[in-house]
Amino acid sequence: MTLPSPGDIAPVFTLAQDDGATFDLAAERGHYVVLFFYPKDNTPGCTTENCDFSDLGAEFAALGVSVLGISPDSTESHTKFRAKYGLTSRLAADPDHVAITAYGVWGEKKMAGRTYMGLKRTSFVIAPDGTIAAVFPVARVKGHAAAVLDAVRELIAKG
Repeated sequence: MTLPSPGDIAPVFTLAQDDGATFDLAAERGHYVVLFFYPKDNTPGCTTENCDFSDLGAEFAALGVSVLGISPDSTESHTKFRAKYGLTSRLAADPDHVAITAYGVWGEKKMAGRTYMGLKRTSFVIAPDGTIAAVFPVARVKGHAAAVLDAVRELIAKG
């Protein structure tokens, strides 16, 4: 499956969050939403990414933007991950790959000469009308959350 493109209708989903609540993308209409898909809790790149989104959480909130991290890990894993690093971003569990498949972020990856199936780190900005406003395949974790925040600021400024 390919990634949705800007202008496409964002695939809607409902997932369990680590705090016991559910996240329903359809209920988020009317404001911007950032979805950041990451491979695994407690790994170096994913920890950096989650900490960066958490560090910028107040700035996203000040803009009225919801932020959600999604991985195939369980809600229990997310709860421990959040506690260990003091994360403030909401985290949703997608062990059945509902959103992961809908957003086209599961696929073939290569590392150290080995090919395997895995989650391709990608972030999406969903516009208030429920369309994809921006797509960010992540090549480098450092600075990624700040780049997404900058893009959201530009989108809001354009109206």
